[in-house]
Amino acid sequence: MKKMNHGFCCGFYCLLIMMLISCNQQTTTVTKEAIIDMNLKRGAVVLCSPGDQQLGTIAFSTSCSAETQKDFDLAIALLHSFEYDEAEKVFAKIIDQEPGCAMAYWGAAMCNYHQVWPSPPTTAELEKGYKAIVIAASINQKSKKETDYINAMAAFYKEWKTVDHRTRTLRFAKAIQELYAAYSADKEAAVFYALSLVGSADPADKTYSNQRKAGEILNALYPNEPNHPGIVHYIIHSYDYPELAALGLPAARKYASIAPASAHAQHMPSHIFIRLGLWNESIQSNLVSTSSAKCYAETAGIKGHWDEELHGMDYLVYAYLQKAQNDLAKQQWDYLKSIEQVYPANFKVAYAYAAIPSRYVLENKRWNEAATLQIHPVDFAWQNFPWQKSIHHFTRLLGAVHLKDIRSAKTELKTINSLHNELLQQKDMYKANQVMIQIKTGEAWILYAEGKTNDAIQLMKEAAAMEDKTEKSPVTPGEVLPAKELLADMFLLLHKPDDALAAYEEVLLRRPNRFNTVYGAAVASEQLKQTEKAIQYYRQLTTIANAKDSKRPELETARTFLMSDQSN
Repeated sequence: MKKMNHGFCCGFYCLLIMMLISCNQQTTTVTKEAIIDMNLKRGAVVLCSPGDQQLGTIAFSTSCSAETQKDFDLAIALLHSFEYDEAEKVFAKIIDQEPGCAMAYWGAAMCNYHQVWPSPPTTAELEKGYKAIVIAASINQKSKKETDYINAMAAFYKEWKTVDHRTRTLRFAKAIQELYAAYSADKEAAVFYALSLVGSADPADKTYSNQRKAGEILNALYPNEPNHPGIVHYIIHSYDYPELAALGLPAARKYASIAPASAHAQHMPSHIFIRLGLWNESIQSNLVSTSSAKCYAETAGIKGHWDEELHGMDYLVYAYLQKAQNDLAKQQWDYLKSIEQVYPANFKVAYAYAAIPSRYVLENKRWNEAATLQIHPVDFAWQNFPWQKSIHHFTRLLGAVHLKDIRSAKTELKTINSLHNELLQQKDMYKANQVMIQIKTGEAWILYAEGKTNDAIQLMKEAAAMEDKTEKSPVTPGEVLPAKELLADMFLLLHKPDDALAAYEEVLLRRPNRFNTVYGAAVASEQLKQTEKAIQYYRQLTTIANAKDSKRPELETARTFLMSDQSN
């Protein structure tokens, strides 16, 4: 599908039932007199990509007029690449042109429900999605299948003010499953069902039953739909786990070419590349994605930067650091310091602002810089993002404790505990758990600095065990520092290279080619006089970080050891 330069000028009104209608009440036929503004996003569709600007191939038939079919397919293609704002613009255009097109309202509601995002929709998004789905349900001219699509979406928005997000997510997944069972020949029903399986998966299920099932459905569809953006995109999401990542590699290497018009499609393959330690491919993926995101912000008239750019930058910095390309990582951090305004100012933006500087100083063990790290930007709404804010204080804590400044470390720990309590009050248990891992890690290193090494090791083991049971959020390429890697570091400092090596090797099973982990494994092997294993890890390190201009001292250590071994 080629990019459509929709320089259309939409109207300002959408359909909405005059009275407030509860989900249990009977709906009425919508009339022109019921039109009021629903605040849908409107304007020209903005896409940035090389070549002929494709979004993939979609064919989603509806009972709406033939004149809107091309736009509807465009909107679905955008939706499948999580280009939610742009998809909503196209659905709004259809609504303006054909107010009786029920599925356009369904599409607008879908744009405000981000199934695999770590944060639920905002109140504004929930209000908009609810209004849209009420209108869709009220329109009589629609097919039985369209009614079922709309009812499935309504299952999520129903009682959104009083029922929690997780319950409504499971309700939606069950409704989509029934839709899929009723219309087994409808590939779009299958694709949306697969996505709902990933979105509703139990985070504690380490068999990944939902994800595996989603992958099976999508892989069965793929041979006959090789250019469908949703199929390859959702295969990546299905396999975005250490144990499954290799299964997603073919899709990762395909998706960007299917939908080059989508910045997210350029970035998404790096989720798999990161899992497999393919740093060069991850870097290339995010260089293209961030460039596309810059183009989007400029063309769309966004004041400042687009959130997708900062999201890609976090992944980019992570990969640069694993290749020991500090200069390039630092360039991204310096660039981040110049960014004051981002749209929308959401969880992705907060995470990038916190994680990028923290990664740089912690991965390089620059403890002085870590201990004095200043949060940026100061006037950002950090109060809305306790988890992300805690990353900043965790960095300062680790910096202080390595400088033996126990008082400052405890001050930072107190702040992190306060942020944890905020998340508990919000009943955001995933993020609260992430912050608790930081708390246990911080307490462990404070105990270590105080000479209470047995207690320190026990707490670090608890933190590592918690992290092993917790999947990383899609918002991040990985923990700022893995807890088990920090446990291994502590073992090394305590002259326990056998325990350190075992811990480092466990880290590498889930995070292959991590620079500091490979280096730690090499050092531990050397201390154990396991020369062959030390050679293996030092060679791996110099292969991973093969840039000639890298100044990481660990690489000099590796080269010296390897040269010494050769001379013997």
